[in-house]
Amino acid sequence: MKRIISLTFILVSSLFLAQNTKYTDAEIKKKLDSIKAEGNLLFSLENSSWHSTDLARENKKINENFGGYLTYKSNDTVKTVILHKDRNLVIAEYSFTNNSKKPIKENLSQRNLNSNENNLKNIRSKVISQLSDPKYEVGVPNGFNLNIITIPFEESYKNYVITGSSEANVIPFGNDYLFITDKEGNIISNKKFHSRLIPTMTSMPEGGIVTMSTHSHLKTNPFISATDICTFKLYAPFTKLEEFSVYSPALDGYMIYNYKKDCLIKSKDFK
Repeated sequence: MKRIISLTFILVSSLFLAQNTKYTDAEIKKKLDSIKAEGNLLFSLENSSWHSTDLARENKKINENFGGYLTYKSNDTVKTVILHKDRNLVIAEYSFTNNSKKPIKENLSQRNLNSNENNLKNIRSKVISQLSDPKYEVGVPNGFNLNIITIPFEESYKNYVITGSSEANVIPFGNDYLFITDKEGNIISNKKFHSRLIPTMTSMPEGGIVTMSTHSHLKTNPFISATDICTFKLYAPFTKLEEFSVYSPALDGYMIYNYKKDCLIKSKDFK
């Protein structure tokens, strides 16, 4: 009994210390710069996916054989390939630079998947097959959908899952996850950034316009997330919003991101 009490005390103490970690200004800046860079990478990949799938759906021949897509970065270019419904052929390829809305190159010739594309396809399929496990607590709220962004990471893969919405005037913060997998696609670690979906309205029923948005994080997730930045950059251009903030109870301060300036800062009261 004494051993159980001791172990419980150690666990509680460790959690308390983790939630009350103090950071220097330099450490905070380094952390925020890293998060912003990851958020921008997620956005560049999802931006390509959005516009490529729109173009594919507009092409009758491609749309008839649409079987999904894969998006990845190749040097300074982000590519999205559209898969045939049998998922063994590429039927369209779109290339983007500088987060543009229009591709710099469009190739509608049918071809086989290259080795990198085959790996991405297999990793995504393996991850999707594991997400139904109740221990990961992955849900899809009514009226929303989930999108997976897969990024090679050392000898592993990062698989971000973010929530998407086709509903106007909503920014779907929250309900976002990160799954690290081995090179075969087996999940070896996972993280849930928010406790729930936080659908942020950007206009009011009576006609009012929202010009600022904020939400709060749990103490166990003290910093703004890369998924926050990616989601905001995807949806903010359709609104009057230019920036949003995240309040951190653990650090007792706000982090503010402006997508037009691509600027992420901490508030003056940040500890």
